[in-house]
Amino acid sequence: MSGAANEARGEAALALGGEVLALRPGFAALVAAEAELGPLFDLVERAADGKLSLADLVALFWHCLVDREAVSREALGEAVVAVGLAKVTPVLKAILQQILAGK
Repeated sequence: MSGAANEARGEAALALGGEVLALRPGFAALVAAEAELGPLFDLVERAADGKLSLADLVALFWHCLVDREAVSREALGEAVVAVGLAKVTPVLKAILQQILAGK
């Protein structure tokens, strides 16, 4: 796992186990996430209602990973669980803000 996030490109930094992953909610990433998770507005509403599943969160992060070769999806999920939801919530918030507001 590696890579510092570039905020100028709309990226968010996800710190997991001493490593930093860059997440970028670009068009292709969001289309892929939407194909798996359903409409993005529904995803945002589920998150706002506290009904976003762990699987949904990891899927969104996976699709937004800048370097998917750095970590497997399963390892990403395990790392999210290891650090806890409180630690990754600010990153989720940043990604959801990008989805709603754009750059």
